[in-house]
Amino acid sequence: MSFKSSFTFTFLFLLTLSLQSLLICQSTHAPSPPTVCVVGSGIGGSSVAHFLRQYFHPTPSHPTPPNIKIFERRSIVGGRMATVSIGGETFEAGASILHPKNYYALNYTKLAGLKVKPPPSSEDDDSMSFGIWDGKKFVFKTLQVDSKFPFVQKIVSFVNSFYLFFHYGFSLLKMNTFVESTVDSFLKYYERPDTRPVFETVDEMLKWAGLYNLTTRTLKDELIDAKLSPLLIEELVTVITRINYGQSVYISGLAGAVSLAGSGGGLWSIEGGNWQMAAGLINNSDVSLHLNEEIEFISYLGEYYEVNSTKGNSYSCEITVVATPLDEVNIQFKPSISIPERKLQHTHATFVRGILNPAYFGLSSVAEIPELVGTLEDPNLPFSSISVLKQHEEKDVTYKVFSREPMTDALLDSIFSARLHTVRINWGAYPHYRAPEVFAPFILDGQHLYYVNAFENAASTMETSAVAAENVARLILSRYFSEASLRPSNLKGFNPDADTLHLDL
Repeated sequence: MSFKSSFTFTFLFLLTLSLQSLLICQSTHAPSPPTVCVVGSGIGGSSVAHFLRQYFHPTPSHPTPPNIKIFERRSIVGGRMATVSIGGETFEAGASILHPKNYYALNYTKLAGLKVKPPPSSEDDDSMSFGIWDGKKFVFKTLQVDSKFPFVQKIVSFVNSFYLFFHYGFSLLKMNTFVESTVDSFLKYYERPDTRPVFETVDEMLKWAGLYNLTTRTLKDELIDAKLSPLLIEELVTVITRINYGQSVYISGLAGAVSLAGSGGGLWSIEGGNWQMAAGLINNSDVSLHLNEEIEFISYLGEYYEVNSTKGNSYSCEITVVATPLDEVNIQFKPSISIPERKLQHTHATFVRGILNPAYFGLSSVAEIPELVGTLEDPNLPFSSISVLKQHEEKDVTYKVFSREPMTDALLDSIFSARLHTVRINWGAYPHYRAPEVFAPFILDGQHLYYVNAFENAASTMETSAVAAENVARLILSRYFSEASLRPSNLKGFNPDADTLHLDL
């Protein structure tokens, strides 16, 4: 080998070593990814994790995605999406229905490979039997025919539709127009993220979609302006708001419109329980999940948050997201935060397997009792609604009872002639709505402490939580990962007409 060849070989060898050393040095000094700590594993917390993963784009200053930790104080994920077992049967105990235009929920269902379950036939169309109870008598009651023949059911459905129209008139159409207008405004949140702003406040988010004014007035005022009849408002609308939000027509207008939308057709749920949406998002988002770990302290220490749990564990988090209502949890913040005082509306869900007592309703047989019994706004009425979940045998039925106060055994024994199983659940289900609504901010401290549930004062549903979480995820990416800001290639909007979103409901 010549001297020139030897020199060239040595030079290339040393150059290779130098480049390897440089690469090792660069990789050694690459910034470690930040940690995002999420408190709550319901639809809000799991959606934040999902959208952070979906939207993150690596940059030189943030080459790797954040670590995500989710803390859940219970032994199962899902938050207020939960199921209950009665006599070996499983039923939705919390958030139970989804609207056909809940596009994030539809996408989650497809992503996790879950199966859509249409509601029971008694809830799916006008063939259901429905009555409005004033405490002494049924002021409205649809036709009931015990037949399994589809043709007969269609006739009954037609007759009941005609009866509803005869009773309430054109106000039904005006109510439908009011609801459709609100839904159309809400659909703006599904536009491509790079075509809509990132919102730091709920007020801005609602004003952008044209929904803010609905939160400043009561539902009753909005419906009066829409020319609905007093009879429709006092009866049917009241029944719907009592069932869906446990409150009267004096709730704020947007929450009321959402409640009315939740009484329409095409409603659906997840086979096996809606909580599986949260589980699916978490499983697909590379999350470190901490079950049975309740957070009690969140302290800002300058460059990060120290998050402490009741287990005595401490976690360092550059970003912290609260995805659970702060109204009835004991999280202490340092420094302290200030949010508007808010009261939760508790709904007592009582599940009974047995048979109703027709004498309680002034009737002679169980067959005369409607499958769904709604009630008027009267403080003396002990329940908001009673609905049939499943009929096992002629005198063996599972019912769900909604009430504002706990149902005592004595009261249940007067309403039911027989009870085989009884399960009681007390849900801090949603805010107590009162117009004009005042909203907590999405950013609680001006730094990187975020609050998904600030949006609940506008309306509380699984889908509104997902919409709020999507905004919070984009807020985190735009504020903390400034260079890793939202890239159009990462942002896929939802086209309501897209075939992928239309499942067979």
